[in-house]
This record gives sequence, C-alpha cells and structure tokens, in this order.
Amino acid sequence: MLPKIFTLSQDLIAIKTDPDNRPALNQALDLVASELTDFTVELFERNGARSLLAYTGNTRPETFKVILNGHLDVIPGKDWQYKARIDGDNMYGVGSMDMKSNVACMVEVFKDIAPKLDYPLALQIVTDEEIGGFDGTKLQIDEGVKADFVIAGETTQFNIVHQARGILQLKITSRGKTAHGAYPWRGENALEKLNTFLALLFEKMPNPGTEEWKSSINLAKIETPNISFNKIPDVATAWLDVRFVPQDADTMLPRIKSLLPADFELEINANEPYLFVEKDDEYLQKIQQAVKKVLNKESVCYGAFGSSDARFYTQVGSKGVEFGPVGGGIGTDDEWVSIQSLQDFYDILNSFLVSLDG
Repeated sequence: MLPKIFTLSQDLIAIKTDPDNRPALNQALDLVASELTDFTVELFERNGARSLLAYTGNTRPETFKVILNGHLDVIPGKDWQYKARIDGDNMYGVGSMDMKSNVACMVEVFKDIAPKLDYPLALQIVTDEEIGGFDGTKLQIDEGVKADFVIAGETTQFNIVHQARGILQLKITSRGKTAHGAYPWRGENALEKLNTFLALLFEKMPNPGTEEWKSSINLAKIETPNISFNKIPDVATAWLDVRFVPQDADTMLPRIKSLLPADFELEINANEPYLFVEKDDEYLQKIQQAVKKVLNKESVCYGAFGSSDARFYTQVGSKGVEFGPVGGGIGTDDEWVSIQSLQDFYDILNSFLVSLDG
C-alpha cells in the first residue's frame, strides 16, 4: 500500500474526532488541509462545524465533473480504540472504516490525479456527517458547490450504493389536562393519549421484522416535563426517526398525519431526500469497469438502509453514490478496514477518474 495512505490513516485515527469534540475535529481537518498545499482550499463554517473544498486553479468552477466526498467525524468509541492496531491485513480503530482510511485514500488520489485531468475534480471533506451533515456538505451546496457526480467514500466492499432511504425526523406532541395522580378522572393523561397513537401507528405501519428493503419507523424518545409520580402529565412528546424507501417518498408523511388525532401537534425536524441513481448510469458503469479492471470482480449495486451526505446532491439535481473499500465492525470495539483494500480503492478511483478524461 502507498505509505502516505497508511501514515495518514493512522494519524487521523489517533485524533479523537467525536461529534462533540470540536477542537479535535478542527485538528483533523487542518491535518488534511496541510496535505493540500498545492491546491486551492476553500474553508466553510457554520454553527462551529468546519469543512473544506479543494480543487485546482484559482477560481471554483461553476460545476465540478466529480466530487470525492468524505467525513472525519466518527461514532465514538473507547479511548484505547483511537490508536490504530494492525493484525494481518486488518487495521483496527475508531473510524478506520467509517471513514478515516477512506479519506486518506481520497486525499492521495486527488493529489496525484487532479492536476492531470482535463475536467474539474474536487475533494470535499466535512466534520459533521454523523450528526446530519447540515453544516458541512449541505452548507457547501447552499453556497453554490455543484457536481455532475459525487462519490461518498463510505465502506461498501467495492459494491455501489445507488439508492438509500430518505429521512423524516418528527416530534409528535399530545396535550391533556393535569390533575393529582390519585384522581385520574379529573385529568387527561397526555402520555396515555400518546401511547394510544403510537400503538395505532405501529399497527398500521409495522416495522419489517427482518432485513428488507422497506420503510421503517424508530421510536427514539418519549419525554414529558412531568417529574412527579403523583401528577397527571399534561404534555408528552415522541421523537420518531422515519426512514423511507424511494417508492414511499410521497406517501410516508401523509400516512402518518392521517393517523394523528386532531389535537396533536406535529413538528418536522428534518425531511431529507432519498438517494437514487439508475443502475445503467454511465458513471456507475465506469466505476464497475474500474473495479473489474483492478480486482477482476463484479461490483453490484444495492440499497443502503442508512444514509450519507451524498443525499444532499439529489436536491440540486446531481447524482451521487456511496463507494469504498473493504471493512466492517462499524460502531463496535472491533471496527476494521482491510489494508490491501485501501491500495485497491486508490487504484480503482484512479482508473475511474482517468476513464472520464476527454
């Protein structure tokens, strides 16, 4: 493997870039920026979250042909996991596969290939993907960053995520009437009302019991300001994390609304688009050709249950996919990435980007 990828991967893993550790996130972004001194590097910031966009030339093109997108924030782990550990072909550590090693590959392939291409290529690195990406990738798009095609370098075992579910984050509030807990007939319990609605919701819109390409609803939180055993709560709120497949995009929210009692309140905290690119798309085919050339294997397209920042480009008419190396154990004590696959990722990206030239 290229020594620079190996070293940068280890250096990034060593920085504790938990989503709430802003100094460490800035340190990691500065480390990436220090690798890009031969390029124009635009810095963006909103709500304390910083990101960068690197490209050749002094002026940002109106539209990049390709953007390589990566993030530096991680799902937090134990302190000992922030030091890379090598065992055979595997590199272990927080963010090893999601996605600091992937970022290191994209940095190096960008540095090596961008000056040689006849089309505009960009490297986009953010620090808030794990908490929604609204102040990183979304901010850059709001400020005019565009692309024909985006690769979010997530770990996909060299297959292609060409579709991902959309996101609805909802807060649903019921209201009742407070009274002493010994006299329930004198009040109206907001928690009981909310519970009745939730039971109906999951009866009419049940979650899949196995891994299926279907929409789902996660009851993330129920809260009430009541802190007393002997008081009937007059306010209760449920947090719902709804993930919808493309075919449910137009019906998911109306179906939920149709089940709401008239006196309930609905707050939409987020309504994020699904990701979808046709399997016969030219860019997807060229990725598959590059995988075949480097690995002599077929790369298949599939749908992801989670999401990435690539979804933001859907809103502005751009195409985006997730594609990256071999790894596993996301969010566990044994998160890992295949070291050989990092070299393969570099080679595949290089082949893909060259194939678009001219």
